[in-house]
Formats: sequence, C-alpha cells, structure tokens
Amino acid sequence: MTVTGPRDAPGVVDVVALGESMVTFLPTRPGRLADVPSFERGIGGAESNVACVLAAAGHTTRWVGRVGADGFGDHLVEAIGGYGVDVTHVRRDPDRPTGVYFRTAGDRGTDAHEVAYYRAGSAASAMTPDTVDLDAVRAGRVLHLSGITAALSSGCLDLLRELTAPRPGRPLVSFDVNHRPGLWRDATGPGILLDLARGADLVFVGEDEAETVWGITGGPEPIREALPEPELLVVKQGERGATAFRGAPGRRASARASSAWEEPHGLLRVAPCERGAARGRAGAAGGPSAPDPATRPGLATAPPVHQPAPHVDVVAPVGAGDAFAAGFLSATLRGLPLRDRLRHGHLMAAAALTAPGDLAAPPARHLADRLAALDDTAWGRLRLGPGWTALDGNRADEEARTP
Repeated sequence: MTVTGPRDAPGVVDVVALGESMVTFLPTRPGRLADVPSFERGIGGAESNVACVLAAAGHTTRWVGRVGADGFGDHLVEAIGGYGVDVTHVRRDPDRPTGVYFRTAGDRGTDAHEVAYYRAGSAASAMTPDTVDLDAVRAGRVLHLSGITAALSSGCLDLLRELTAPRPGRPLVSFDVNHRPGLWRDATGPGILLDLARGADLVFVGEDEAETVWGITGGPEPIREALPEPELLVVKQGERGATAFRGAPGRRASARASSAWEEPHGLLRVAPCERGAARGRAGAAGGPSAPDPATRPGLATAPPVHQPAPHVDVVAPVGAGDAFAAGFLSATLRGLPLRDRLRHGHLMAAAALTAPGDLAAPPARHLADRLAALDDTAWGRLRLGPGWTALDGNRADEEARTP
C-alpha cells in the first residue's frame, strides 16, 4: 500500500521533534563539579538529539521549541540547524532565558555523575498550545515527543496532552518515556507518563525505567500488559538488547476517533513475513466503528520480536537512548522489517556510545544496512569500537562473520 496524505503536502517533513534543548557544559577532565576548572560548551536535548541524528542520516526533520533571546539561544538554533534540522519554527522569548546545565564525566544513568540544571523558568517551560505553532508541529509524518517536556510546567503538560489526543489527520506520534525524577516535584509523574504513553502510536521505554517509574518487574511482557494501546511498544533492555511488541494485545483504554484512521499513515506496517492474523473489535460506543490497529494490515497481534545489542566498546555512556530512537524511526520511515528496525536502533546507539558527547555521526546507510542484514550468528559476533562508523561495509561484514 502506498502511503499518501499529509506527508505529500508542502512543508511536511519526515519527523518533527518538539521539546526543550539546552546549552550543555561538559567538563574538560573527570572530577566533581566543585573541582572541575573549566568546561566545553555543547548542546543537549532528547528531542532535538533525535532530530539531529535523523537529519544526519538523510531524513528531513524539524525541531520546534522555545529559547531565550540571548546568546545561548543563538547557539542552540545555529548548532541544531547546522545538522540540517529545520529550526524556522523555534520561537524566541524576550523575557525568559535559555536553559543550561553542567554535568560531570560520569555515567548520568547511574549515581556516578553529577548534573546541575539551570532550567527553572526557562523559555521552553513557557510552551503551551498557544505559544507554539501547532500547524508546524503536526506537519510531519512522525511527531516525536518525550516525557521530559511534560515535567517542565503545567503549560507544557497541556501541550503534550493536546498533541497525543486522538484527532483526524494526526501524525504518527512517537513517545519516549524519558523519565527524569529530578523534574517531577510531586507524585503525579508516573500516572501522567503512563497516560501520555497510552495516547501514542509508538512508545520507547527502558525495562529498568519502567520498574523505577511504575514498579513493573518481570521483563518486557508485564510492561506490554500495562501499555496495551500503542501500536508498537519498544522495551529497551540495555546490553541485552530490545524487545518490540506489535498490534494491540486485546484491549485499548480508549477508542480513537474513527476519522483518524481514514487514511492510515502506514508507517507501522511490518514486512509480510512478520504479520499475524488480524482480529477485529468494535469502535467507540455511540459512534461509527473505528478500525482498531490490530485489524489494520501488519498490525495484528503477533509474538514480540527481540534483538540482542551488539558488543560495544563504550567511550561515553550518554546519548544512546536518543540515538536508538532515531535509528528505529529511520528504519520505520523506510518501511524495514521489525527485526531490522531494532538493529538499526542498536547501531545508532552504538555510534553514540563509541564517541564522546551526546551526538555522534551515524554510520553511512549502506554500512548500517549491511550490518543489519547479518545472519543471527554474525550479528551475535559483532563488536563495535571507536571509529567503527567509518568502516567500509564489506570490511565490517567480514569482521562480523570471522570467528
């Protein structure tokens, strides 16, 4: 089936990413923040990171956000735009500053790090449905969001609820849970993140993250039970890989408006060999029947797909989650099989892990495709270290196949 509709309209891009980006100050040497004498300036922001990686991988992307009318705001817009991301819809706030943060060289996913945020009252925290260009936000085949934005302010939460609400012509909504406990000032965070994830089409969540936020243990399956609504749920399992679930597994918390599915966006369809038997269900009470994702081509309930992560010689354990999402979205936009979507996610994450900083140049498409197509044995032997993204595809293939 050929996907038509909004993506063919003027001004539509592959992916729109909305969220806060900040200027990042990275230490010039290891040590406590109190001891580090100097820092190097960079950029940071989960959503803009995804947009930058996708743009570097050859997709059209747009970042929508708010920054201050200050030098740091200038730097963010210029740096993100330098990756090829459309930044024309970023708004400048004359009354609020651009957020900044400092971090140590340790792993921010553990206690072996320090992060000092200066984002309270930032320009991005003033985002609401009235202060962003919603037409520009919705003008993408995919709209990528994260739970970080929801924690910034009540206005930002209203914005995410607006963007994840079912409506005709809504783009495919990708949502990375991205729980940041330091941003949530009360106990509402877990429930809010769960509700937002339930309104998305594609959800990324870490296995350990689900335990921290929702107290879910026992592996990916209980997470799927708590999140039956998304058409695709990707559970990241660190060094063990990732597991993806397709189709609604039998119940949905709420029925979508029927007109929202008149022109399926088609991006979540999987290869014919991955399809299962479709099952139907009734639409919203009192209205026309709404096609459930489980009845749409390629979205039937099917066994989960797991792909182990390749062995990686880690340089800096930052930015991998955003890169994984970018890799998975890139392969989704290209209509690749679900196994390959997971592998492309792992490869993009490996590019981030084997380079310093939050952003790293992705592997060339021909190299990533070659590696993603390896047989299971060769994929299991794959080991990626610094500089691997510059390898020739044939050489990488041979190294993976050599015992």
